[in-house]
Amino acid sequence: MPIKRLNPLCQLAFATLLGLLPGLVLAATGEEPAVGSADRIALWPQGMAPGDKPLSQAARIVERSTDPALPDRYIDHVSAPYLVAYRPTRPNGSAVLVIPGGGYQRVVLDKEGTALVPALVEQGGLTLFVLRYRLPGEGRQDREAALADAQRAMRLIRHHASEWGLDPQRIGTMGFSAGGHLAARLGNGFDRNVYPHSDAIDAQSARPDFQLLMYPVITLIGADTHAGSRERLLGSTPSEELLRQYSMQLQVRADTPPTFLLHAEDDDVVPVGNSLQFHASLRSAGVSSEMHLFPYGGHGFGTRGTVGLTTAAWPQLALSWIASQQPTQPK
Repeated sequence: MPIKRLNPLCQLAFATLLGLLPGLVLAATGEEPAVGSADRIALWPQGMAPGDKPLSQAARIVERSTDPALPDRYIDHVSAPYLVAYRPTRPNGSAVLVIPGGGYQRVVLDKEGTALVPALVEQGGLTLFVLRYRLPGEGRQDREAALADAQRAMRLIRHHASEWGLDPQRIGTMGFSAGGHLAARLGNGFDRNVYPHSDAIDAQSARPDFQLLMYPVITLIGADTHAGSRERLLGSTPSEELLRQYSMQLQVRADTPPTFLLHAEDDDVVPVGNSLQFHASLRSAGVSSEMHLFPYGGHGFGTRGTVGLTTAAWPQLALSWIASQQPTQPK
């Protein structure tokens, strides 16, 4: 239930009763942390990225759900990107930068954000940082803005790892749908120079130690393409060179992070061929990978759309896979 529907005494009683940290209370209620709070972390010292300009429209959060118990918000018109942190009561030292989907048109906040908290944070012990990133096609001409935000977020988390009780060698990404495309762009292009470096945070590596790509957009070529994501990112008439550059199965390299892939075979929005193509490229490059395909689940199932389906097993599969990843050499 959104916090705005509860009076402050009810909020406090709810938090005290459950014994939850503030981030977990926010996850349960679908509310954004206040600006300046410990759970809302600006990516850039001045709010906006170096050299960027604010959009003409202010950032907005839209609630699509009519059920207060199941919030379904999205954010768009982001000019000042930020992270929202969800911290477990018993952290295991691993952290995940979560990059929600939304077709590069919006960033969903609950289905692929707060809804992950019970399984991955409360039960799994992961610290999650959910990214509100800048989108292409909103009057911003820089199609690399989202990648810059992802790089900066990874560097920021790693820079503060000791302060936040995290292992700097156990920080990964988890991207959903178009957010999976952005996560793959980060995994394949963590060292691309897409924004001017200006402080000690930018001296950190942006390479994820592992990546989980959940029903991801991968290819922008052929029948498996998600046309909406392609048009938002590249425009209506992209060149062949651009299509190849942003088709992630063609950009895999030997140091692409170990990868966990998840997809439903009946996905009629982002076809399963996206994960199949990426997995084939990972194998060719000698990158460690694990792929789980389920017969049913459709698209965007997250953790809510798995009732009665074998896809309900994915959080535990993901947690086991993350636990199996060995730290790499110090960065």
